Amino acid sequence: MAGLKKFIEENNISERTFVAITSGANMDFNRLRVVSERADDSERSLEITIPETPGAFRAMYSKIWPRNVTELTYRYNTDHEANVFVSFQPLIHVENDFKQVMEDFRSDDFPCTDLSDNELAKTHIRHLAGGRSNASHERLFRFHFPESPGALQRFLEALDMKWNISLFHYRNYGDDFGRVLVGIQQNHGTSCEGMNNFLEELGYKYIEETNNPAYSKFLRD
Repeated sequence: MAGLKKFIEENNISERTFVAITSGANMDFNRLRVVSERADDSERSLEITIPETPGAFRAMYSKIWPRNVTELTYRYNTDHEANVFVSFQPLIHVENDFKQVMEDFRSDDFPCTDLSDNELAKTHIRHLAGGRSNASHERLFRFHFPESPGALQRFLEALDMKWNISLFHYRNYGDDFGRVLVGIQQNHGTSCEGMNNFLEELGYKYIEETNNPAYSKFLRD
């Protein structure tokens, strides 16, 4: 529109009708997402090893907050430790912020590896991280929540519960709503009713996917 107005002014044109056409360069939104990801050099990625103990996942995330997390993938593997893939944007007003985050993790016995320039990790591993698991009494849920600054932090705080999280995947797609996949281990010998009541009280829209064939084929041993 600005270019059209400039053209009209420079050529002193009047009493004619013009139409400004916006071209998407034959790109759909999926391709634009890839372009924006590669153009944005502020995103950094880490592989973090955490102990498989209650509260470790939250403790890990607290070291990244309040930085903007763009992706977070975790899958239960063994009773001892788990590997987490996380991408986030370091604070621009803090010098060497990304380096400081890594040092904080390592000082608290959270081994981590910088994957920011790892092409294999950025193109493929980020989508495959986790894999199959034999986590017992696991139920799978998809959640939607309004996407806004701090939305993921509030969602994790709401999940502060007595059940163990065995799977977690979040990716910021720039939509109005955040989409999260969560695996929750229901305590042995307990009924589904208690967990169902808890999920209703969360107040987030959710869909249970425990019986989805894709879940049994690709995420379960």
